[in-house]
Formats: sequence, structure tokens, C-alpha cells
Amino acid sequence: MPEPGDLPHAASVLRGRTVTGPPVRFAARDGVGGFQAPDPHTLLRDLPLRDPAAMADAGALPYQEIEDYLVALGPLLHPDGNPLIAEAVRHSSAWSDLTAPLLRSTYTHLPSLFTREAIHAVAEQAGGAAALDGWQEVRQPDGRSASVRAMGARAVHIIAGNSPMIAALTVIRNALTRGDAIIKTPSNDPLTAPAIARTAAAMAPDHPLTKHLSVLHWKGGDAELERRLYHPAHLEKIIAWGGHAAVRHITGYLRPGLELLTFDPKLSASLVGPEAFTSGEEMAETARRAAADVGSLNQLGCMNSRIIYAATGAAQACAWARLVYHEIQRLPEQISTPVRRFDPELRARLQALRTVPDWYQVIGGHDGEGAVVVSLTGEALDFPEQLSGRVVNIVPVADARDAVPALTSATQTLGVYPPSLRRAVRDTAPLYGVQRIVDLGYAAHYRHELPQDCVEPIRRMIRWITDQGADPARIAPEECLGRLPAGSPARPGAPAPTTAAP
Repeated sequence: MPEPGDLPHAASVLRGRTVTGPPVRFAARDGVGGFQAPDPHTLLRDLPLRDPAAMADAGALPYQEIEDYLVALGPLLHPDGNPLIAEAVRHSSAWSDLTAPLLRSTYTHLPSLFTREAIHAVAEQAGGAAALDGWQEVRQPDGRSASVRAMGARAVHIIAGNSPMIAALTVIRNALTRGDAIIKTPSNDPLTAPAIARTAAAMAPDHPLTKHLSVLHWKGGDAELERRLYHPAHLEKIIAWGGHAAVRHITGYLRPGLELLTFDPKLSASLVGPEAFTSGEEMAETARRAAADVGSLNQLGCMNSRIIYAATGAAQACAWARLVYHEIQRLPEQISTPVRRFDPELRARLQALRTVPDWYQVIGGHDGEGAVVVSLTGEALDFPEQLSGRVVNIVPVADARDAVPALTSATQTLGVYPPSLRRAVRDTAPLYGVQRIVDLGYAAHYRHELPQDCVEPIRRMIRWITDQGADPARIAPEECLGRLPAGSPARPGAPAPTTAAP
């Protein structure tokens, strides 16, 4: 067991100021090792932005200055030139479920989120730069005047640690919305968000965006800290990435004035039409695509496919399954590798399935390299949430469209082949809960400017403020609930209209 002094140190950042102590030990998610971070209770007094008027400096920033700030920050986040990011890369392999090659590849990709084109695309999600810059006039059909302004919110962001990209994306979204963010780091990635915040502080220490970004770690469920922090006097929003237990815990703090936006874990699936099995070439191509949807980032993402409904017979499904398994093994190491920890319970389940070969064919799954399970019964496995480590279930069906009713509101992404089938199901699959439909092989190609889990995150993070005016000469206050009866005065005190004698 490492001594406290030997543990990695995750600094806290309070509005541009780096805090390193007093350090306390936090356990890693697997209970082995861990890290040090400043005692969060000593920071609580200075953590919330108690006077919301202090957000006026961020609110006054024009969009172009925000974009310039983020574009300048991006190149500074490459691990080859940033010792803080390099430290995150080095230590994350002890906490993350991602293997070292995948971690390195993901961190190297961080700067690409901060290009001018990428930032502009995310801003468009909220209606464009104009919608983010000051008051925008809204025409009303009754002649009244109105303006709407996008204003930032004081928010706690409880981020997930399955990818360092989440920390970067949170920083971008907070900047674009001109919010005041408190980022709670996860125990399986306590270094990325502080590294980004410290890099921003070194780049622009006095910039309003730097001054409205805080990062620290505390143990989830710390009732004393959360009871004092999660209050409408300190926050308007909580943005939480997490499972049912974590979100249920947070809901206990909600009250009028404090809104919760959640990104809870999802499962994804695939539909493969009969066209995929018309030739050896088609089978090989679709197997390669399916392997990408299963194996990208070692199946740690919500968008990774776990069940594939294939419109073919059992024998051909088994032949195709062997191709999918082979293609999973061939994925480049910067995309997918054999996993670090293969779930022992899942391994036991796979072993049990091997004992009933008339019902299931299991390919692989011996050494953490991944597995493909074919359901010869035509029914999907009843434990899809446990499929991980590049393990996928292939279910032969008579018609791929018949599998749509098996999808639920927990289905985030649906990979479909061929494109004609994608277009055929895109109006019905969402009725069963599907939130994203893509061509087979492109499930991991998520674009951050698009909706996430049926939500436009940027718009939900913003507080949309309305300013309305009216001309009493044109419309009376009494008319707000409907037109006045015929012959009534247009406004109080005005003479009733007269009619000419016949």
C-alpha cells in the first residue's frame, strides 16, 4: 500500500488560484492506491459564488473573445508540451479502465476540441453567436416588444471519468454559456480537469473565464459538504454524469431555484439488415463496421453497441460473429485493446453460456480480448448492462425492423445497416426511446455540437431571460388574458366606442 506522500497529488483550482493543501487521501475506485487532494471542507467557504452580480464580467464578454480564449487554450493541452497533462496521462493508467495506448490517444486528441471550427459548431447548438451576445429582439404577433438574453448560471458539474474528453468539454460549455462552474472531479480521473484549469490560469490569470472556473475533488455523498453547497443561494444548476444511485442522491437536495440536468449511463445497439449477408464481401465489410461500434474505447462509452440484431439465420449469424470477433482483435491500439480488467462475473456468465451450445455460441472471452455471443434462441441476453470489455451479443431475427420494439429509453445510439434501413426506422425507433441513429460503424463518431441524450446541453445550461414591454395605447393590460368584449373600452377610463345612427 503506498504511503500518503507517495500518492499522486490532485490540486484544486479556485477561480484561477491553485490550492495544494491541506492534503487528504482519497481512495481510487478499485480501492487500491488512490491519490491526495486538498481537503474540500477547507475550501467550502470560498467555493460558491455567493454574490451572483460577480458574474457580470463574464456576462459582458462578447462571443468572439470567448472563442479566442478557448482557441488559444487548445494547443496548450497537448501532453507533449504540457507537464500537467503529461502527469495526468502518466497516472491515469492506474485509475482508468482505459489502457495506456487508449489514454495516450485520447489525451492527444484534446486540442482538437478547441479549434475555432469546433468551438463555433458547439456555439451553434445554442442558436449561434448572436444568441449568446446580449439581448435579442423577438417579434410578437400582437405588437408587443420582447427581448431574450442568454445568461450564464452558477453550476456544479459532477463529471464522469471514463474519458478525459468530458473534462475538456465541460470547460468549453461553461465558457460559451458564460457560467460559473464548480467541477467535481471523479475518482478515476482526478487530474485532467485541474490540469486544464491550471493551464488556463497560467495563460490568462485575470480573464473572467479563468475567474469563473473552479475544480476540486470530494467523495460523492459527502452530506456535510453537499448540504451546504447544493443550495439555490449558491447555485442555479447541477449538471451530473452518473448512475441511478448518484443521481437519486442528488435529487434529495433539489428545490425551487435549483435545476438538475443529468447524463445517466445508457446502452446502445445495432440493426443489421439482410443486405449485410448477401456476399462474403458484404459480410466482411459489415463485420468490420460492427467491430468498430463494439470496440472503440474498449466499449466504455454509452454509444458502444452491446446487442446486434441481425436479419439472418442462426448458421450465417455464427459465421458473421466469427468475422466480428476477428475484426475486434484487429482494431488499432489507439482505438481499442484487450481490456485491463475483465469483469469476473461476466466471465462466469460466459462460461455458463458455453455449457448450453444448443442455445448460445460463445466466441472468445478467455483472456480479456473480447467475446461475441450468438443467441441461437433469437432472444437477447437478459444482462446487457454487464456486457463490457468488447463483449457483444448477436441476435438473429427474421426482420431487423421487428427488433425495434425491444429498444428502450435506455438506448442511446442505434447503429444501422444499410442506410436505407436507417431512414426506414428513424421515425419509429425514437418512439421506443432511441436517442441517436447512425450508420453502422460510426457510433463512436459523436459530434459535441449535436444533442446529447435527447438534450441540447448548451441550451439547458443557459438561463434564458425575457424582457417584455408593451404600448398601452395599442393594447390594454386587461387584454393579457384575451380580447376584451366588443364595445368595451380599449383601456380604463377611455370612452366606450360609439356607433353611428342608422
